[in-house]
Amino acid sequence: MKRSLFFAFLLLMGSQPFSFATNKQKTEPIRYTLSFPAPETHYIEVIANIPTGDKKTLDLMMPVWTPGSYMVRDYSRHLEKVTFSTENGEALKGYKTSKNHWFVETNGSPYVIVSYRTYGREMTVRHNWVEDGFALINGAPTFITEVSSLDQPYEVKLLLPPSWETAISSLQTISKEPIVFRANDYETLIDSPIVAGTPKVYTFELDKKIHRLVNIGDTSQWDGEKSIKDLKLIVEENRNFWGSLPYKDTYTFLNVLVEGFGGGIEHKDSCTMMTSLWESSTPKRYKGWLGLASHEFFHTWNGKRLRPIELGPFDYDTENYTDDLWLVEGFTSYYGDLIMKRAGLLTKDQYLGKLSGRISYSQNVPGRLVQSLSEASYDAWIRHYKSNENTSNSTVSYYTKGAVIGFLLDAKIRSLTDNKQSLDDLMRQAYEQFSGDRGYHTQEFIDLASKMVGEDLTPWFASAVSSTNDLDYTEALTFFGFDFKGNLPQDEDDKKDSPKAWLGASLETKKDQLRITKIPRETPAIEAGLNVGDEIVAINGYRIAATPKAFQTHLEFFQPGDTITILVARRGKLIPIETTLRARPSFSWRLVEIESVTKEQTKRLNSWLEGSAKE
Repeated sequence: MKRSLFFAFLLLMGSQPFSFATNKQKTEPIRYTLSFPAPETHYIEVIANIPTGDKKTLDLMMPVWTPGSYMVRDYSRHLEKVTFSTENGEALKGYKTSKNHWFVETNGSPYVIVSYRTYGREMTVRHNWVEDGFALINGAPTFITEVSSLDQPYEVKLLLPPSWETAISSLQTISKEPIVFRANDYETLIDSPIVAGTPKVYTFELDKKIHRLVNIGDTSQWDGEKSIKDLKLIVEENRNFWGSLPYKDTYTFLNVLVEGFGGGIEHKDSCTMMTSLWESSTPKRYKGWLGLASHEFFHTWNGKRLRPIELGPFDYDTENYTDDLWLVEGFTSYYGDLIMKRAGLLTKDQYLGKLSGRISYSQNVPGRLVQSLSEASYDAWIRHYKSNENTSNSTVSYYTKGAVIGFLLDAKIRSLTDNKQSLDDLMRQAYEQFSGDRGYHTQEFIDLASKMVGEDLTPWFASAVSSTNDLDYTEALTFFGFDFKGNLPQDEDDKKDSPKAWLGASLETKKDQLRITKIPRETPAIEAGLNVGDEIVAINGYRIAATPKAFQTHLEFFQPGDTITILVARRGKLIPIETTLRARPSFSWRLVEIESVTKEQTKRLNSWLEGSAKE
């Protein structure tokens, strides 16, 4: 069939994937064999055995994105040497019909063998990474499938290099020699990453379910015994929060230990985290890793089972838009920290410090006046993972501001119900009503919250989520007995010298040059006409060292209101720019308990931090 005829056929069939599936095809797995003949070259060799079900042609597909990471990544760009044949090795005609689809003529063969190799050297939790010692294998950048076969079983056999001991995944293991995993459908396959190599595994059991911490990479500096004990506290607190553990037998924390990379991504029965091998060596960094684990584990409920209706079943060919990532990611960020506090892994001051940081960011980022939370969610595909020097001026984070909305909504529910109900209760009720295959519409979640408090909260959500209005903290502060305090001077010299002169631009040394990297709105830098990329050469005719610290030290000789001349080099041309300095905004959004706090407010505060809504 020629390309023109093929596209005409697709048009006739409509936009939905066509299927000539037989009962045999529905039950017989698509089988993959993965091998690593030279892992130091970063390649995975893949052979896919796809039953044809007596179809004359196949439409093959590879996903363009990974669920949980909302950006089109075009994984097919990493493929090489894609060929099609029968089981006997007879070549079959096949060609690309789009960036991630292939059309194959079966010639009556019961199986089509698809062979290809994929390059894996992007050190993130949503790509493949292969090196001589281990591999992280994600589903979306690895497995080509047939578009009408997404609901049939899949099997993955791994042929490991001699020096690698094993492979681990949340997929069902149906053979240990060779290692073969099984998924009931394509979505499960895509949602279940695999690590292969020589991992260190730590386990605990809770409610007759096994929980594994799988450390892979350079594990020499990682304190596995301590981390598995602390992960158990997080899992227990989540179980207490939701009432039960939703997975069948096992949950797996895949912890990839590398240097200079980070991040995490949730899956239904596992999560992948990427962190420094030194992360467990200092309390602050270790708390950060535990916070990442807490966030990803909370997604086991919120995001993977309780989700907006747009986020499942997935369309792997294109963007899956939703207005509700503030709820999926923001509320998970809120509870990721709060669960840590309730589990005893953060002190009250540490937790309030984290929440204050989120509030401070949300209130100080210029983009809050430009983009609403719902817009930030919808535009995640083109903005969140594609930040630049102007991002803070034009966007908000649905993670950070969404967490703040979670705090404010929690306080509002508690206030309107005399502390008899909370956001905890709302999340549990939403889980009972909307989890599973159904999903929820935004208004359904709002209606559920309104019913809980006996008041229509639609206007509140419209202002907080769908507009660029500044948030109102009055109700939350009053309910818990909080106030906001500014940054306090550190010592007597600071008191004498403040306020300090402030330019407002972010600076960085690049190739021995001091360059401007960001210029937020409403700063002296943007008002003076400075540009991102300008090299700062001198102030008032005096050359300064090419470091941000040297620049800041020089500014200490000036007062707010002083006008200085900054000499910059812009694409080689020297330009003097007059700049009037101002005082650095000193007001921060640090939550502190008021001195006149009442017993009632203290009781409310404790019930919130300890996880009990009822007095």
